[in-house]
Amino acid sequence: MKTKHWIVFILLGIIWSSSFLWIKIGVQEVGPMSLVAFRMLFGALTAGVIAYFQGIPFSRDWKDWGIFAIFGPLSLAIPVFLISWGEQTIDSAVASILNATVPLFTLIIAHFWISDDRITFQKTLGLLIGFAGVVILMSKDLIASQHASIIGQVAVILASLFYGLSAVGIRKYTTHINNVMRGVGLLTTSAILMWIVGPIFERPFEIPQLQITWIAALWLGILGSGLAMIMMYYLIHEIGPTRASLVTYLFPVGGVLLGVIFLNEQLSWQLIAGTILIILSLVVVNYKKKTA
Repeated sequence: MKTKHWIVFILLGIIWSSSFLWIKIGVQEVGPMSLVAFRMLFGALTAGVIAYFQGIPFSRDWKDWGIFAIFGPLSLAIPVFLISWGEQTIDSAVASILNATVPLFTLIIAHFWISDDRITFQKTLGLLIGFAGVVILMSKDLIASQHASIIGQVAVILASLFYGLSAVGIRKYTTHINNVMRGVGLLTTSAILMWIVGPIFERPFEIPQLQITWIAALWLGILGSGLAMIMMYYLIHEIGPTRASLVTYLFPVGGVLLGVIFLNEQLSWQLIAGTILIILSLVVVNYKKKTA
């Protein structure tokens, strides 16, 4: 990856690292569909504002909107809902480690769907090293949460599968679309879906009353969806879905570091060892031999 890719990659990891915490905060007051509906709405508005100020034209191609209608829910509404729903019964730490299966799903799906992102020994080794790092990093929290809901865990794993599937599909079918417009379309279709099905299937469909819940929804929408998804689509287009999906390995690192910095949590050997393995995995996956 080039320097510009690393900058976006790290910034995206920082933004998304706290998402599981904000989801956990949000679902304390409102249901998962309510939270996701507001998140998608704020995300779509954010992407729209970015597109407006960058002078990016609004797509009028019905084929583009057909793609958005398919991959919007697959990449955003459905997996974000599954994670929000799952975090009602499992800890955010467990959710973050299960979400780290995204690169594994992406690698397998990409191998059979696109020609320039095949399974190789180097990629597989790197992904396994990174996943081992995530497991070590979160091992204390995982042991403490060993009685977490199986259904909640399955929901997050399914979300990871949807993320992997959609990342590959977006790379295959939307290369002709501007990254920001891609974000506008996918977030808009996701928002429309959630505001239709939310009030039908979630009773009551709630408007947040607590300030902290509004902060969670705004953070998740503006940064965690609007800005972050545009960055993610950029990486998918530039470096491929498998490498882009490695950003999920940074989530637990960022989450634990935030705890050490702001909550005075203890710096553990798990944090050091896990972080080293995750960094090593990124090096292995992205290593290219220099040619003479």
